[in-house]
Amino acid sequence: MKVLLQIILTGIIVLVLSNILGGVYVSDFFTAIVVAAILALLNIFVKPILLILTLPVTVVTFGLFLLVINALIILMADGLVDAFRVDGFWWAVLFSILLSFLQSIIFSVAERSGRR
Repeated sequence: MKVLLQIILTGIIVLVLSNILGGVYVSDFFTAIVVAAILALLNIFVKPILLILTLPVTVVTFGLFLLVINALIILMADGLVDAFRVDGFWWAVLFSILLSFLQSIIFSVAERSGRR
């Protein structure tokens, strides 16, 4: 149940960010939910492989290369979902930064309210 709630909240964040950012487009809420699910799957299966392969570069850049990896994950989701579009690498970087920031805030608030 917790994973489903996280996917729904991420879908809402994706939809909000697509309305704010000019280079990110999502057609509707269902597509945003699909994008959230695809991002979750890519983060589970593809991201660890990319982290291992790029570990030396990540260490040398003090972790800043993780922004590139996150942007690549966003661009992979762009390629997998037709109704989701990101207009380039820098839009993907900005989208991933804002998505991570908003997810951390919303998930921590949801977790705190669930404990009460």
